[in-house]
Amino acid sequence: MILVADSGSSRSDWMLHLPDSKPLRFRTKGLNPFFVNEKEIASVLGQVQEIIPYINEINELYFFGAGCTTPDRRELVSNALTEIFPNSFISVESDLQGSAYATFGGAKGLICNIGTGSDSSYYNGESLEQGLYGIGYVLGDEGSGAWFGKQLITAYLYEQMPRDLMRIFKEAHPITKDIIIKNVYQKDRPNAYLASFAEFMAANRAHPYIDNLLRNGFDEFVRTNVMTYPNFWEYECNFVGGIAYHFDLHLREVCNLHGVRIGKILKNPIEEIFHFVVNRELNVELK
Repeated sequence: MILVADSGSSRSDWMLHLPDSKPLRFRTKGLNPFFVNEKEIASVLGQVQEIIPYINEINELYFFGAGCTTPDRRELVSNALTEIFPNSFISVESDLQGSAYATFGGAKGLICNIGTGSDSSYYNGESLEQGLYGIGYVLGDEGSGAWFGKQLITAYLYEQMPRDLMRIFKEAHPITKDIIIKNVYQKDRPNAYLASFAEFMAANRAHPYIDNLLRNGFDEFVRTNVMTYPNFWEYECNFVGGIAYHFDLHLREVCNLHGVRIGKILKNPIEEIFHFVVNRELNVELK
């Protein structure tokens, strides 16, 4: 049996190939190794009741995750998965690699993730070429949910937000400076907390302030993460992630402005990654 996972910082989607029935699907919280340790990863998976009957039958596990960009972080995740799935061959790669498989397959192009965080790379049809990006929510993550949340909260705390929007924000999020500081600096997964304010942006996207914020955020992403690639206009550029998907009109407008050729925009790539992996490993074309 083959188990495939697509993990971000906010949540992880899983699909298990069952030869004689539909794939088993389940979801856990995000398992970014920069925010969770081996024990926590094993604990989360150990509580998934749906997978327990198949643990000893799973012989291949392909995990594509945010934060799995260096050997030590991949090893951390691999060690945790081995504890739960002792009979399985385990492969751990970045979520961006999974996004490339999901959108390009064996073709070439630029792949971008814009969800809780953001990242980009050139995909040569087999693997990602080393890039400069993906430096995290403190230093980078331009145009991501965490980036937008940071801008929104900063404007709120400094009272730089328009008064009408501030009133709406207070009603939707009756939070104080102390609550914000505690969530950002003291609690786990601060990037996911910041990204949670994307729902407010989606509900108020027609407001001129939010509209402008979205354009500026995507403009910064495109200028930093796409236009710095030589001859970027020659390649199709695919996007994966909730922020890219839900605010696609703003993203398309900015990309068109800069001559970026958008291909696919996927919200959750798990199904496409799953089909790619199963077809590659078993030579089975799934419907």
